Amino acid sequence: MEITGIISAIVIGLIIGVLGRLVVPGRQHIGVLWTILIGIVAALIGAAIASALGVADTKGVDWIEWLIQIALAALGVSLLDRAKAGHR
Repeated sequence: MEITGIISAIVIGLIIGVLGRLVVPGRQHIGVLWTILIGIVAALIGAAIASALGVADTKGVDWIEWLIQIALAALGVSLLDRAKAGHR
């Protein structure tokens, strides 16, 4: 993977992570780095799921793929927040 690919993954991960975090109600007790990591993982898994469903490549904006990725990021943020809350 080239440096541009890594930077793109970080930027997309940040966007997906922040959008996923906005979907989860209440205040989350996780940091920005966790949000980015969750976003990157959600973006990768969401892209794979969208590809498997045949909705990854459309002529316009891939709304279904984005929704899958954001939902996965929201799930990841929620699960990590609950896991961290259990350790306090």
